[in-house]
Formats: sequence, C-alpha cells, structure tokens
Amino acid sequence: MTKREGIFNTHQKALNINLDSRFYGTFAEIGAGQEVVRWFFRVGGAAGTIAKSISAYDMTVSDAIYGETQRYVSRDRLQAMLDHEFQLNIDRLGESRGDSTAFFTFADTVVARSYMGGNECHGWMGVKFQSHPRDEPSQIIVHVRMLDTEAALQQEALGIVGVNLLYGAFFLHHEPEQLVESLLDKLSTGRIEIDMIDFQGIEFRYVDNRLMSLQLVQLGLSGAAMFGPDRAVLQPSEALHKKAVLVERGSFRPVTHVNVDMLQAALEKFTADPAVAGKAVLPLMEITMHNLLAATAEVDRRDFLARADLLSACGFTVLISDFSEYYRLAAYLAWRTKERVGIVMGAASLIELFDEKYYTALPGGILESFGRLFKNELKVFVYPLRPSESAPMTTVETLQVAPELRKLYGYLADRGSFMQLGNIKSEYLHIFSRDVLKRIAAHDASWEQMVPAEVAEMIKKRGFFGYAKGKGES
Repeated sequence: MTKREGIFNTHQKALNINLDSRFYGTFAEIGAGQEVVRWFFRVGGAAGTIAKSISAYDMTVSDAIYGETQRYVSRDRLQAMLDHEFQLNIDRLGESRGDSTAFFTFADTVVARSYMGGNECHGWMGVKFQSHPRDEPSQIIVHVRMLDTEAALQQEALGIVGVNLLYGAFFLHHEPEQLVESLLDKLSTGRIEIDMIDFQGIEFRYVDNRLMSLQLVQLGLSGAAMFGPDRAVLQPSEALHKKAVLVERGSFRPVTHVNVDMLQAALEKFTADPAVAGKAVLPLMEITMHNLLAATAEVDRRDFLARADLLSACGFTVLISDFSEYYRLAAYLAWRTKERVGIVMGAASLIELFDEKYYTALPGGILESFGRLFKNELKVFVYPLRPSESAPMTTVETLQVAPELRKLYGYLADRGSFMQLGNIKSEYLHIFSRDVLKRIAAHDASWEQMVPAEVAEMIKKRGFFGYAKGKGES
C-alpha cells in the first residue's frame, strides 16, 4: 500500500474541521483528560464546531448520564456515550439548525498509565456522524492501545489519533481504506496500536469490516485481528479474556475434512486437561499474512474473503496475524489470557518447526524460540501425516529431525510438550487442500467429498477458487 500524499498535520486537520460550517457536535471523553477536544480549542474557530464538551469522569456521574455498566472502559460504555450525546444534539438543535448542519458526537473512554504504572493502557474511541444535514448517522469505532511509557506521551498520542479519526470520518468516509491508513498520521506503530475497527451506517453499507481488519494487520497497526462466525469483528483482548485457547494454523484454501478433524481431535484432548476442564474454551482458525502473501506480492482480497466465508460457514472464529513464528503467536495469546493455550498442527508443520533457518534473527536461535513457545505450559497437538495410502504414518514417535536436534526433540517430547492425536478419522489423512484445488480446476467432482458439505455448497454457489459449473448443473 502506497504512502498517502499531502498528509495534513494534526493542527491543520483540526483547523479544517473547525472552519467547515457543516459539522457541529459534542465531544465526550472519559479518562486521560480531554485530549481530543483540546486540539479544536487550541487551533481556533472552535465555536463553529463544538456544541458541548463533557468529561463524566466520576463513575456515579457517568452512570447517571449513560446508564449503569460493569466496565467503564468498554465498547458498551462507548456506544452508550455516542448514542446519548448524538441524540441530544438532534433533540436540542435539530429544529433550529438541522437543515444546514451535519451533527456528530465524538467519544472515548480510556485508561492511560496510572500513577503507580503497570496497568494496561488502552481505550475505546468512536464517532457517530451525519455526512450531510438530515442524513442517517454513520459510525466508526476503534479500540486503541497506547504504547508510550509516559502518561503525557500517551495522552498526546490519543489526541492525535482522535483528530485523525474525526478528519477521516468527515472527509475520507467515501474511501474507507484511506481512512484506516490515515489513523496514524503523525504517529508511529510504536506509539499506538489499533486492533479493532468497525464501520456501521449508511456511508459504510458496502464496507466489509473483515477487510478493514485485514488492513490493520497489513499496515502494522495491529499484530492480529479477529472476527467471529457471524463475520462481526472482535476485539482480541475481550474475545480471549479468561478463555483457554486452542489455535490451528492453516491456509484453509479451502477448508477440508482434515482441517476440521484436526481441531476436533485436539479439542477433545485439550478440554480433558485438568487445567482446562470446566473452563471456557475458544477454538481459533489462524491465517498468517505470510500465508496470504504466499502466491503474490499483494493480498488477493477476493481469495481472502472466500477463505473467511468458508471458515464462517463452518462456525469458526478466525484470527488473522502477522506472526509467522509460532513463539510470537504464543506470546500474543498468553498476554491476553492467563488460561492454557494449545496449538494444533500436522506432523509436517512440526518437522518445519525444527528448521533452524527460521530462528536466525533470535540471539538464542532455536533454543530461545522453544523457550518462548513452551514457557507457559503450552502444548502442541500433533496430527499424523500420511501422504499416500502406501506411505508410512509420521507421528510424534516416528518423526525425524536433524541429528544435532534429536536430543532437543527428545527432551521436549519426554516433557509432554507434544501430544500425539490418535483420536482421528484416518480416512481423511490423504486429503490435502492443494489436491482439492487441482480437482476443482480439472472439473473433477470428487473434490466435494474432501470438504464439509457446507463448504462444497458455498464454493459451487459463489464460484470460489475458479469453480465453474459443468454441463447439466444449474
């Protein structure tokens, strides 16, 4: 993605908004001060933009205005703020100036670095706005993490990204990809992380939020993004909080019986672990950016959505990540849940895990990578490999690694880091996604027996992966 030309600085963006007579509304900010509205007062001309600025900092006051809540830094609280303040503008000002004014409400609820330090510094931020007078409202919500180590710097960064969000909503809503890219204008990914974005309303009726989530990862705004079986985007920390997590990495191009069997077999073993039994478990299907870019220099968005739709049809939650190394994936998950984490992979992937070329960037090489991967009692659930019916089966017990790594492999196997999956459907072992794609291209209908029924139906209905109807098909 190319760098945008002619980027305005924060002062210019705030001033341009103030000088545009169309936009008029409310700023409601809780926590970390009123860092966004401060820009609009500072640059001048604020009377043309700001109807009201409010900071219901006291929890009792906040509850009295927006209703009671269990969590003050949450999407629910942000939504209540946006809805309440936007409606007040309509009720109070709609009759007198509604024909010439596009009303908006900007809101955020944030926890910055505390006096003692050590807390998670994050927040929810959003804007609900009319793009034209009397128009139906549209809305953008983001979740941000402030990465600066000083509270003053976090507040500064929060103010900048807030101005960027407002400017994007007003002037870039017709180009949502440019809007997402603009959120870190005059900032860096070392200061702010945006791990969720959600577009709603009339201006964004054609926006697929999964593509916007993918763009967050592409741009480095976040290391990962998530969406559920219903295709709704999820905020990873909230989705993973207090859940045991089992993740399967793959291309899922397309989802096959093997992919489903791997996860189900591993889930059976994973939930039987005393450390997991009785707890909420979240199974994830993960696609890495490396996988999405494997064939071309640019992500094929239609191909990505095809995989995403098929995973959703099977009822899976999807994680898109920029973690090509498993130890980075493990660290990401462990930071967001204190419960047990498991990874399920095929024997071929386990062999690849012991390839030292992937760890040259680490000072401690492969030893450091395994130390990071297994430090939180993580277990790898291994699905056997049999390339053909006549080939021997590769398992944890028979798998071969380089001679110099055999003792390391034996140590990890003996300590229980690898768990062989024996509770599998052996008739699926010969199924590989690449073979499914070849058969689709060759109009060989046998591919339909290699994937779940809902996957086959969707591929045929939507023409995924080059599928074309043959003679006699309707």
